[in-house]
Amino acid sequence: MRNAAETVADKAADMAAARFDVQALRAIEARATRRLGDGFELMQRAGLAAWREVLRRWPHAQRLTVVCGPGNNGGDGYMLARLAHESGRDVRVVRAAAHEATGALARRAEAGYRDAGGGVVAFDGGLGCGADAGHVVVDAVLGIGLSRAPDAVVTALVDAINGCRCPVLALDVPTGVGADTGATPGAAVRANACIEFIAPKAGLRTGAALDCTGPLSLAALGVEADDFAGIEPVAVALRAPDLHAAWPPRSRDSHKGRHGRVACIGGDSGHGGAILMTAEAALRSGAGLVDVITRPGHVAAVLARRPEVMAHGADTVTDTSRTLLERADVLAIGPGLGQGDWGRGWFDAALAAGHRHVIDADALHLLAHRAGPAPADAILTPHPGEAAALLGGATSDVQSDRLRAVRQLAERYQCAVVLKGAGTVVGAPCRVTRLVEAGNPGMAVGGMGDVLTGVIASLCAQGLEPFDAACTGALLHALAGDRAAHEGGPRGLLPSDLMPWLRRLANDGDVAWNRGSTN
Repeated sequence: MRNAAETVADKAADMAAARFDVQALRAIEARATRRLGDGFELMQRAGLAAWREVLRRWPHAQRLTVVCGPGNNGGDGYMLARLAHESGRDVRVVRAAAHEATGALARRAEAGYRDAGGGVVAFDGGLGCGADAGHVVVDAVLGIGLSRAPDAVVTALVDAINGCRCPVLALDVPTGVGADTGATPGAAVRANACIEFIAPKAGLRTGAALDCTGPLSLAALGVEADDFAGIEPVAVALRAPDLHAAWPPRSRDSHKGRHGRVACIGGDSGHGGAILMTAEAALRSGAGLVDVITRPGHVAAVLARRPEVMAHGADTVTDTSRTLLERADVLAIGPGLGQGDWGRGWFDAALAAGHRHVIDADALHLLAHRAGPAPADAILTPHPGEAAALLGGATSDVQSDRLRAVRQLAERYQCAVVLKGAGTVVGAPCRVTRLVEAGNPGMAVGGMGDVLTGVIASLCAQGLEPFDAACTGALLHALAGDRAAHEGGPRGLLPSDLMPWLRRLANDGDVAWNRGSTN
């Protein structure tokens, strides 16, 4: 039985991984305000936290330009500006003529800044920022208040901020970024850093937001655990320490049959490399046995590259090949499959064989043209374009709200879904969405998804339930990409570069394998 200290630690870890939407954040803030008796206390704490963040990141900053909007985000900016002014810094607050403080708290913060001797100037099309190392710009225009594309006034402010040659700190959310979606429906500030208030926002960790936030930090502002009671996160983060939470243990008394058999189906003429990468990734992630079913012309290349794979050439689906499908624990289908007669034949055979499926690439397009849900216990791994095909919409619709899209996919197909891309999102019916907070731009290259398919299929074959296999596999894949990129940089990263890291990371949390060693 776990002791009280362990329970408290678990709860703290859970809270650290929780990611919230705007509705939840407003409810939490309202509770904290009632407890404190005055919402201005939270604004003061936000201003102080932001000022400390400036000093931490840019300790030699002597000049600050604070761009304030009319709401509470602007009020936070005024609080920061007052503290910076009182510390002897050269501070200038800029606001658009139409952006006078409207809320009572923001007006109070502006008055305090003016009473301290601070000045406010109207935006005239530029910010007049120098390029010296001591100048910092603070974005305090909208915060979580974005509900549509910025209007012309805000767009002009955003363009001016982005045109500065000095570092930019965004308060809570960069202006123009959707806190719930991560989308940028219009102009958006590209900050060098962002300090969030109260709790982490789900939208800042996926999609276009990743190019706008810079490194994220959090100031909880003294909000207490009771303020979160009964308020569920919209997503939960997956990070490096979570990698082995669901990992199947491997005993000393092991054999290949205990670690699952994966059948990888794909590689129509001219596309044999895709299914080979899937197979190799499945082996490197710990599968006991891996079959590849591909065009006969690819078999020699598969065996030359990876002789541990059992390669089978087949131009048609036969009774023998159906036996291969039936012997497998998991079927990984799609990489290089094509959408012609050969691919459709194998797709139909795979679905008829039962078992668990990891469905990727061309197989997703074939699935999109079928009626009804996916096979039971399936895992879909679409990129945004494939997700759009599955939903019958446009890629832009998927990218405008990636968390909503993965929920729609999970509901429509009644299975686990890994929506790939910057800030990979994992969903399943009746499960809290997961955000993979790892990965890098070097992974945007053909073949990376084929590797992911093999990783997830391998974990599923080793005994993980589909949602756990999807989450753990997506995290392992992203972390392997980060380790590989660290070696030589992200540009020019190849899917095959991940293979040795898949093995190393898969073993980092497994201490059982060397128990009983006499060395």
